[in-house]
Amino acid sequence: MSILLSDAGLHRHLLPLTFTRPVGALRVGILTTADAWWRMTELPVGYRAEHYLSAKYPDVRGEVVREVHGGLLPTPDVVGAILDLEPGQALVREGKLLAICESGQGRSSMPDWGSVPAYLSQVAFFGEVVLIERPWHLFQQCGKAIINDFVLLTEGRRTQRLSAQNTVIGDPSLIFLEEGAVVEASILNTTNGPIYIGRNAEVMEGSMIRGPFALGDGAQVKMGAKIYGPSSFGPECRVGGEVSNTVMQGFSNKGHDGFLGNSVLGEWCNLGADTNTSNLKNTYGEVQAWSYAENAVVPTGQQFCGLIMGDHSKSGINTMFNTGTVVGVCANVFGGGFPPKHIPSFSWGGADGFQEHKLTKAIETARLVMARRHVQLSLQDAAILEHVFAVTKVQR
Repeated sequence: MSILLSDAGLHRHLLPLTFTRPVGALRVGILTTADAWWRMTELPVGYRAEHYLSAKYPDVRGEVVREVHGGLLPTPDVVGAILDLEPGQALVREGKLLAICESGQGRSSMPDWGSVPAYLSQVAFFGEVVLIERPWHLFQQCGKAIINDFVLLTEGRRTQRLSAQNTVIGDPSLIFLEEGAVVEASILNTTNGPIYIGRNAEVMEGSMIRGPFALGDGAQVKMGAKIYGPSSFGPECRVGGEVSNTVMQGFSNKGHDGFLGNSVLGEWCNLGADTNTSNLKNTYGEVQAWSYAENAVVPTGQQFCGLIMGDHSKSGINTMFNTGTVVGVCANVFGGGFPPKHIPSFSWGGADGFQEHKLTKAIETARLVMARRHVQLSLQDAAILEHVFAVTKVQR
């Protein structure tokens, strides 16, 4: 048996984050969705995604394959219902297709996730469903994902000892430190949710953290940081200043003063010192943001929405991002004033205008940045960036 996480027609709806990964590889809480599925089922997990991503994110085989909506968070109830499916059945909630079960020999082409295939027998699901279908859903659902992952990762295990030099507000049992984690002279508040500190991660002195909060393996919270949950920072991130309700996929830096709120950053991003994002309009109205699927600005349904940034993008010192700004992959944003609310991939500039960021220079920068975290830019990584450069050229 195996689990196949399908993009479910959401690739364009979750851009720019899915330019470089399948929907099921997004991090919402402590874990990526795929990692959570693997830990909850102990089954091989693969992806049904865009063809150019398949070399890095392969398919999976098995006698029985359960193909799952890639944006579906694996809570215990929904995982149990999907594992109970028999070949030829589909799990459905209020007409929404969540998963299908097929024999490995009889697998169909990618189903239309907007409707339930007629050849499948429907099984109704009545529990809670959490779906990630737009970029802002990641920070919106971050708290639920952290709580789910916290139980999954810590149940039956003992935390490393928390130094007595820290101040704990709330339930100390909701703080979990993996091996090698260091937290000193900080204030940790679990009143609203748990706090998870990954292996060899560090929270430096003077930091103030309110849960739900997750810090990935090898990541750092800088001295005096103020972090409001729900927030999740993947492995090797660097986080400082004031941050609220933000998800960073991993290996990204916001190491200096400045505000980042209600935002999502991909991997290998870097925000220069005193970069600030607006997450609330002066009118207190609904924030609009660029949608690649509609090729237009669309309502987010959110009063608070800051910055959505794709992998390998950067901002210079004192950069200001307006509410609902969407930055593509390998963009370099700098200079005074507010840049546009949609900055295409491989753009170089700011409020005074942009030019194309050369592919060769972008790949070389990515190689240098990744080497600082002892990660090699693979041929697969380079091929993905080359593809994104080509398909986004019309936007520049």
